[in-house]
Amino acid sequence: MVGTAKVCLCPFLPAHPLHISTHLYIIQHPAEENKVLRTVPLLAACLPQDKCKVKIGRRFSEERDPELSTVCRKSGTLILYPGSEAANLEEFILDSPVYPSTIIIIDGTWSQAKDIFYKNSLFRHPKQVQLKTSISSQYVIRMQPTNRCLSTLECAAVALSILEKNNYIQETLLRPLQALCSFQLQHGAQIRLSKEHLLKNGLYPKPMPKNKRKLRKMELLMNSVKI
Repeated sequence: MVGTAKVCLCPFLPAHPLHISTHLYIIQHPAEENKVLRTVPLLAACLPQDKCKVKIGRRFSEERDPELSTVCRKSGTLILYPGSEAANLEEFILDSPVYPSTIIIIDGTWSQAKDIFYKNSLFRHPKQVQLKTSISSQYVIRMQPTNRCLSTLECAAVALSILEKNNYIQETLLRPLQALCSFQLQHGAQIRLSKEHLLKNGLYPKPMPKNKRKLRKMELLMNSVKI
């Protein structure tokens, strides 16, 4: 089994933190803390400390985190989470009477993000938005559920470039991720195709689940239905 090679990505980080007016809150599932190939540390290294805050946990409330509670209740706060109730970010900012000042992004697997989003009432307050993008993830060393799924850093890069009206932000934030993936691939890591791709092409290495709910999810992925 090939281990994870260590690499210094300092040459690929901006010389100075990017100048942005948007505040970014990352709600990170505790399980992400111990993963080696994470994108949030790269993201935080590119942004000013006062504009990028990482909060770790599964459950948040006004009593546990009054700061986050206040942020969630502000009219200029958005939460990035796709779904039928979500507005497309680019379209939303054209019509919004209050220009967004803060965006919240959940960091974790899709099931972890879903658990955090639906089991914390605080996250019902911000306007729910999603990204309307055709780009494929460049985070090819970690498996994604579908070809359309993006890493936390990629979501932040796209969202901030839209909110700040500056494509340079996206290019700058993606540079260390591209370098990380390139280095790992050169040192034995394998490109991880999405679960959707593997299922559609009969390449998924594990037996299909017996649990009906999990089996239904697999079937939806094979038929390119959003879950």
